[in-house]
Amino acid sequence: MKRILIIAAAAALTLLAVSCGNKGKKAVSAVPEYKVVEAAQVDLADFPVDDEGYIVLFDGSSTKGWRGYGKAGLPGRWSIEEGCLKFSGSGTGEGQTAEGGDVIFAHQFKNFTLELEWKVSKGGNSGIFYLAKEVTTMDENGNDRYEPIYISCPEYQVLDNANHPDAMLGVDGNRQSASLYDMIPAVPQNQNPYGEWNKAKILVYKGTVVHFQNDVKVLEYHLWTQQWTDMLQASKFSETAWPLAFELLNNCGGDAHEGYIGMQDHGDDVWYRNIRIKLMD
Repeated sequence: MKRILIIAAAAALTLLAVSCGNKGKKAVSAVPEYKVVEAAQVDLADFPVDDEGYIVLFDGSSTKGWRGYGKAGLPGRWSIEEGCLKFSGSGTGEGQTAEGGDVIFAHQFKNFTLELEWKVSKGGNSGIFYLAKEVTTMDENGNDRYEPIYISCPEYQVLDNANHPDAMLGVDGNRQSASLYDMIPAVPQNQNPYGEWNKAKILVYKGTVVHFQNDVKVLEYHLWTQQWTDMLQASKFSETAWPLAFELLNNCGGDAHEGYIGMQDHGDDVWYRNIRIKLMD
């Protein structure tokens, strides 16, 4: 009996110490089990290379190589219009419809310079993803469901700054166009207004990332560093707020440090053109 009482007392002291140690701190939820889906990739040798050494991912006449995130084909709301890859808005914001959804180019890239042009409708919202993965978790019925693409990768924001409320949210403009969404604002903010073309360039090389907007460097940061982890912890993707997003983003690109390039369906009309990439491996 004496031994049992001693053990019980020790256990109580341990619980008290743990309770006191966690006082004032939020518990971090467990990361749900997830899978990174590996799918067939297109052969880049099947795509033309321009005079500057860029591989042309979209030439204005074919959607070859493009498919929906988590899908085999291209969603119906994405089409070619006057040489552009266009998303026809549903007006549902992030509530994507069955014929919509984000799109990816079916090849994973590591070190590269990506260039393209974009424009949005009035109040439009979209985004350019890079180093993305296709990730699933299990629903309540035991079926695989795809998690949002943006919790696995950085996002170059595409937005009508003057008319979309997201431009006023976040911190110091870090949800305005060309920003690293919800983390680093694009400075200077040199966006052309809705209905006009903007040029985006994203450089990724061994963890260093640079965003350009209309030929001006607007931000730089470094993946897989303490700086990156700290930025995540200060964002909507923090370990406390969204454990799965934090884990995926903190190691975005996975062990190989590579992933897909994609464009977002945020429910608004958006156009992309002249999409090309130069490999830097």
